[in-house]
This record gives sequence, structure tokens and C-alpha cells, in this order.
Amino acid sequence: MAEIRTLTADVTPDDTHIAVDNPATGAVVGHVSEATAQDVAQAIARARHAQAGWAALDTRSRAEHFTSARRWLLSHRQEITDLIVEENGKAQEDAIVEIVYCASAFAHWAKQARRLLADTKIRSLSPFLLGRSMYTRRVPVGVVGVIGPWNNPLLNSFGDAIPALAAGNTVVLKPSEHTPLTALLMERMVRECGWPENVFQVVTGAGATGQALVDTADFVMFTGSTKTGRLVAARAGDRLIPCSLELGGKDALVVLADASLERAVNVTIQGALSNGGQMCTSVERVYVEEPVYDAYVDLLRERFRQVTSGKPAGLGSVDVGAMTFPPQLATVEDHVNDAMQKGARVLAGGHTAPGPGRFFEPTLLVDVDHSMKCMREETFGPTLPVMKVADAEEAVRLVNDSPYGLQATLIGSNTKRARRLAERLEVGCVTVNDAQTNYMALGLPMGGWKNSGLGVRHGAEGIRKYTKLQAVSTYRFPLRRDLHMIPYDPSAFRLILRLVDLMYGTRRRPRGK
Repeated sequence: MAEIRTLTADVTPDDTHIAVDNPATGAVVGHVSEATAQDVAQAIARARHAQAGWAALDTRSRAEHFTSARRWLLSHRQEITDLIVEENGKAQEDAIVEIVYCASAFAHWAKQARRLLADTKIRSLSPFLLGRSMYTRRVPVGVVGVIGPWNNPLLNSFGDAIPALAAGNTVVLKPSEHTPLTALLMERMVRECGWPENVFQVVTGAGATGQALVDTADFVMFTGSTKTGRLVAARAGDRLIPCSLELGGKDALVVLADASLERAVNVTIQGALSNGGQMCTSVERVYVEEPVYDAYVDLLRERFRQVTSGKPAGLGSVDVGAMTFPPQLATVEDHVNDAMQKGARVLAGGHTAPGPGRFFEPTLLVDVDHSMKCMREETFGPTLPVMKVADAEEAVRLVNDSPYGLQATLIGSNTKRARRLAERLEVGCVTVNDAQTNYMALGLPMGGWKNSGLGVRHGAEGIRKYTKLQAVSTYRFPLRRDLHMIPYDPSAFRLILRLVDLMYGTRRRPRGK
């Protein structure tokens, strides 16, 4: 396979290369190769050859490689931050969050892999299994194909490779064609840290490259749209390989009447506008109980107008960066226009920003309802519709009135009541008096219900999903012949039936009586 690297400025791109632009300026910042199906197959073959040696290392040895990579990551944090900002257009602070996440993930999975992947002893009360020693063991699936999104080119791309590698798999990562440069930097990182060759590889390209990866990997971890996720799941089903999907969201936030409005507004803005609202876990709709609606909206409008947006130029320069994916800008415009045509009012923002780059003003909408796209469809931008509700019961009903079920947030002083309400929400993750920080809790599962995906990140299943389960039963001191063996002996089976009746029959007195 031809090397997949950023081309130097004196190389003239052609149909086999993809231009990468800076969303904040429109300037082309690099070109990457368009990997063919043959390129992908060759990368998979190399990864499969390397996997046996990587899996043969114990978890401590793999943890040592993680430690060296974590140190490299932190020592190169400014270079990584600048590259993420350049190809993604986000604020520097949002890029730093990605680095912090991956450093934490290296440490977490290095420490937890041994415990979470340890053999599990199995006990049985069956008299027919006397003398048997039984356990389960976890075996790496092989080569994991990770298909990453454009909104978090480090966190949701390389971040998903870390637990897969910790489990003893090799990984081939296909980043988004809009933000591939950070993934290539991670490939450089593992090379400079002395990792075994071909344990981690990157293939760059568009949809056809991703399809080729789904067609050849042993497991697929996909983050992206629900539409594409269905295609990935269907192809994985055809091949009978496992997949894990983190898809779309329409995450809701509920402000209860007893909420601290200062906290509610701060959580709302962070949840809605961090990373420019371009996250599956972004707050995309708010329901406020009627007694505090007016006061909440007044304070939220004031704070919204203080939010800065534009080209990032260092820490503290902007709060909201550019729209990374060109078609997403049109989606945001469509949702805002649809809401206004149906009676919504804009309290802040509402327009595409003038000048170079792709920017949409941080936008606050009120007088919204579920007839509007902004309350039903994933927007994925710096907009926030706020709806008044009579009470918490109406809020719960409206939160659940969605094809998505990724995450939700409740703000209220009575945390017992909030937890009770949280358990009624049809979503995979709920935060109370907080937003999105649960993503940094790597011991806590994170996954969606409904059309928001299959499987989870993080938690025990976040690494175990990258393994196959094998059951082992050993008869250490076997008899020459068991009671149940052929040729059948009537007296033996009469004894078996007496044992069954003794163990499980209706004449057996319950314990304690």
C-alpha cells in the first residue's frame, strides 16, 4: 500500500488525494491519500499478522506501551492542539479536552484491562457436574476497524482504539476524510514510541474506504450518523461480525422548578455550545417548568449574548469555533428557518456569520414546539431551542417523544426526585445537575438507546466488547464411565431421576421451613 501521509506543498494533488481545509478560514492545510479497497485489505493483512504477537504480550507489557504513548501525547500537546484546531476549526479549549481524555484513557485502560479481562471461575450446583472445573476466558477478536467522526478527531477516533488495543487487538483506523491529520499524528506517535509494527495503522479516505474496512475487519467500531450506522450494522450482520455503533442524538435538558437558575444556565450553555454544539451528547433541546421559565430564559439570553464565536487564536480567544462539516451549516440554517416560519422567536444569533470560514452565530430560540425540526431532528450546531412545560410529567413525556435516546440532563435541587425522573427517561445516559462530564468517567458505560446506537463505550463492556468469550470445562479426575453414558442403563437413569427429584422436585421442603 502506498504510504498514507500528508503531502508536502510541492505535491500536486489528483483524484487519488483528498484536500483537508481549515473550517475557520477555508484554506487548504493538507492532502491525504484516498485508500483503495486493496490498500485497506493489505493494511488488515499486516494488522492480522501483527496481532498474534501483540496479544501474546501480557497486560502489563501493553500498559508499558500505553505509558510511553501517554507521555508522548502530553509532551506534544501543543502540536496536537494546534493540529486539531487547524483541521477541525474548534476552540483550543475544546481541543485540549480531547487530549485530556486520551491521556486519561491510556491510564485507565492500562490499569483496568487486567482485572476486566481476567478469567472468571464458574460454579454449578448441578450434581452432574461434580468434579468439573469451569471458567471463562476472554480472547481478542483480532483486527478492530475503527471508523471515526469529524467532530472529535482525537477523542472519538483514536480514543476508541485505546481499549481495543488494551484487549490485545490490533487496530486499523479510518478517520473522517474531513479531519484525518490528527489520526496520522497518532500513527507517528506509536512509531516514535517504539510500538510493535502494524499494531496501529491509519487508512485515509471517504465512504468507499470505510466500506472496505467494514468488509475486512473482525470488529467494527463506528461513530457517525444513524443513516450510515444502519448500513454498517447491516454489512456486519451479513458477515456475522460484531459491531458497536454510537450514532445520532437529540439530547434534552430539563430545568425543574427547584433548580438553581445560575447552575442551570451554566450547565445549559456548556452542554449546548461546547465544541460548537457538534457532539452527539450536545444539549439540543430544553424543557423548563413553567414557574421558573421566564427567569431562566432572561438569564440564558443574557449569557448567550456574551458567548464569543470566530476563528480560534489561542486560549480565551473564542468560545465557539467553526462548523467543521460543510453540509452541517445548511442543516443548522434549515432548522432555524423552519422554527421561525412556524412561530419561534430568536433571542440571540440566528444567522450565518459573514466573512471567511464556516460560522453560525450561537442561537437561542423560544416559543418552540415539537412540530419544528429543531425539536425533532439532530441539528449538530450552536443552536438551542427552549420550550415551556407545565410540569415535570410533561417534560418526561416530551423527552421520550424522540427517535433518539443517547443522553439527557436534569437540573434540580431535590436530587432524589431528579433521580426518580431520570430513571423514566428513555436514554442510555442521564446526568443530574451536570452535562457531558460523564464522558470522562471511563468506568461508567456510555451508549445510546433507540436510534442512537448499539453497544457502549467505557465501563467493563467498553473493553470486553473487543473480545470473544470462551468457556472451558475440565474433568480433572474422570471416572471410567458416567451414569448417563451410552449404552444406557435403566437403573442408572432411575438413580438420575431420584437425584433430580431430590434436588428440584416438589416434595423438597423449602429452606427455612
